[in-house]
Amino acid sequence: MFTPRQLVALGVFVKWTREAFMRLSGDAKTAQWAEAVMAYLALAVSRMTDRSSTICHWSLGYEKIQNTFSRFALPISWDFSESNPIASSSGTYDGQIEWIAQVAEHCRDAQFAAPEGSAVWQSATQKLNSGAWDVIVTDPPYYDAIPYSDLMDFFYVWLRRTLHGASAEFDCAFANPLSPKWDHEANDGELIDDASRFGGDRAKSKAVYEEGMARSFAACYEALHQNGRLVIVFAHKHPDAWETLVSAIIKAGFVVDGSWPIQTEMGNRTRALSSAALSSSVWLVCKKRPEAARSGWDNKVLDEMRANITQRLRDFWDAGIRGPDFVWAATGPALEAYSKYPIVKKANAPGETMSVTEFLRHVRRIVVDFVVGRVLSHNGSDGKDSGLDDVTTYYLLHRNDFGMEDAPAGPCILYALSCGLSDTELAGRYDILAKGKSQPEPDEEDDESDADQEIEDTGSGSTLRLKAWNQRKSSGLGYEPIDRSGGDGSAKSYRGVPLIDQVHRLMHLWKAGDVNDVNEYLDLHGLRRSEIFKKLLQALIELAEPGSEERSILESLSNHLQARKETAPVQTTLLTTD
Repeated sequence: MFTPRQLVALGVFVKWTREAFMRLSGDAKTAQWAEAVMAYLALAVSRMTDRSSTICHWSLGYEKIQNTFSRFALPISWDFSESNPIASSSGTYDGQIEWIAQVAEHCRDAQFAAPEGSAVWQSATQKLNSGAWDVIVTDPPYYDAIPYSDLMDFFYVWLRRTLHGASAEFDCAFANPLSPKWDHEANDGELIDDASRFGGDRAKSKAVYEEGMARSFAACYEALHQNGRLVIVFAHKHPDAWETLVSAIIKAGFVVDGSWPIQTEMGNRTRALSSAALSSSVWLVCKKRPEAARSGWDNKVLDEMRANITQRLRDFWDAGIRGPDFVWAATGPALEAYSKYPIVKKANAPGETMSVTEFLRHVRRIVVDFVVGRVLSHNGSDGKDSGLDDVTTYYLLHRNDFGMEDAPAGPCILYALSCGLSDTELAGRYDILAKGKSQPEPDEEDDESDADQEIEDTGSGSTLRLKAWNQRKSSGLGYEPIDRSGGDGSAKSYRGVPLIDQVHRLMHLWKAGDVNDVNEYLDLHGLRRSEIFKKLLQALIELAEPGSEERSILESLSNHLQARKETAPVQTTLLTTD
């Protein structure tokens, strides 16, 4: 991770940082001042390690050396750029000192307008003074998104070397060789979902994370007075993460009282490109649930949830919130109906309860139908029930947000789950998804070949893209698919022909130039009088690139339908007699 030259350079800075402290701490009157200066100088060394490893690379966009942690991971690097720590360029020692000085000045100025704070050095699961707090604001660990302490070790070992012996407090904080992980004996520690800390047992890891979150929120419940509020900030788009969070909130005795999506994340950060992080954080405001609250019934909860989120969805849409942010922004208002009950029973299934997973599935579907309704009606209708099949619904969601370009895998998986599908089904069974291609460097030309060429199977793995209509050349496209994967060799139909498949089949037939085949297909599938089919055609026309072959064929099909519009004779009686 470091070249011998880099290790020597960092070691020299560690040595002379410690020497500076020894000289400054000679006078007892300046001991505290010396300790503070020592801490700032140690941070400068720590920052230099981030700029002086064999993972650093040259940033073409900024024309400087990019630091080790350009994202929350230690990536594999085939080549690296090395900075000169005593020069005046990026990543040097004087540059790190300047950054630390600016932060210190900012903190000094900020504290003049704020009351004096205090730090509570204890686990979040330990109880504070009961009923003593008005508000608790927390940004909890994001499930399995970031291995915080593993990354912390990179800096921890250098800080430990630098600060050893500076004070009893420092020695206590850096007593262990590495940063704190999960303590199995105490059943406490860093709270993330990491199966490697439980012998590879994913179920155990998830259960410990959820139980730990519930204990933390229970401690918050005890610390708040009766009318206090718990504010939770969350920016993760994986359904499992939300289900775990919501379960912990309800288990701890809270009701979601309000929510706001706030754009707090940088969209150009590396983690936003292919990870499960949202660009907007969802702020959930929770209050204590009355102790006398009784069980609820799923039918009433779902009705109340629909009433709660309808206007909020319109507000979020008008505010320009899109993509996964839009899906999860609706979660807060929806939870107001669900979380007010300790448990929600199923009216039509005695003895069974509606799980958080089931409830959030209903929420996602309502949001998806809303978005599809807006796409089909050009932002006019809310689309309470679009009438589209699941595959076509997914296609419209993906096409509306990402077009035909590579899209991050996270949102694609979320949309698929919201439609009752999986990305594997969409890529295999339905053949509308393919792996995205590796992204070129910013200064390279994009010499992508003709659209008729098949998308390569090789790619980055973290992006997916829709297959264009002319890349879907299966002979069975648009016809009833058959599954012969059963062990007995029997054949069974899937859940029908997706409407998008029928559109693409018609496009192939139109391009082949046989209008009779087009008319026969329209009649066979009853598409002439299908209003949803006409709306889908118009939506696809709007989504297609102007002047493209796709748009030209879609417009021709739409015109053909209008030209051959027929009115069936009205039959006034069921039976006729001679």
